[in-house]
Amino acid sequence: MPKTSDAPVEKGLPGRKAQAARNDGLILEAARAVFLADANAPIAAVAERAGVGISALYRRYPSKEVLLRTLCHEGLRRYNAEADAALADSDGWRGLVGFLERVVDADVHSLAVHLAGTFTPDESILPDVTHSGAVTEELVRRAHASGRLRADVNANDLGLVLESCAAIAMPDQARTAELRRRVLAILIAGLSGEGELPGPPPEVGEFAWRWQPRNQRQ
Repeated sequence: MPKTSDAPVEKGLPGRKAQAARNDGLILEAARAVFLADANAPIAAVAERAGVGISALYRRYPSKEVLLRTLCHEGLRRYNAEADAALADSDGWRGLVGFLERVVDADVHSLAVHLAGTFTPDESILPDVTHSGAVTEELVRRAHASGRLRADVNANDLGLVLESCAAIAMPDQARTAELRRRVLAILIAGLSGEGELPGPPPEVGEFAWRWQPRNQRQ
């Protein structure tokens, strides 16, 4: 399954910096696997899975909080990159569908489903949050303009679609990916379907509560 930390190490880096970049990629990939399986896992489990010393991990990420924050921020950056790429498609509906497919394949929303409330986001993520909202709104606007997206679907509905797919998890990763794509196809058919949807669409900020620490939720 694609990872949010699968970017190649930058070519031409000096030896020590190249090794540090490789370690960083290994750490983020390991952290994703460890914390999606158990958000309460100790940071030592990440070092063990990554095959790096705990001291090397702490030099890059001084706490579990920082590591979780970085992991989710990387996921948001991947989401934004796919949304930006979708805007290059001249067909608004095709751009939206391709975007949804790529984000599901990248498994970005599993991070939100499993890790929300396990750490406190800081202000460094705000520009990417703002960009995410704007580019998603534009994708939906273009899809509406194409005449294919039903009029009562808004940008916040896309989050529900993506999280529904992320909730599917099987022991076999290939089967998980297959079932997520199947469910996404069903949901996409609904996005262009007929009839009235029950209840109002999600409001802006309606799901922000989940990023509060889990022991402080009402």
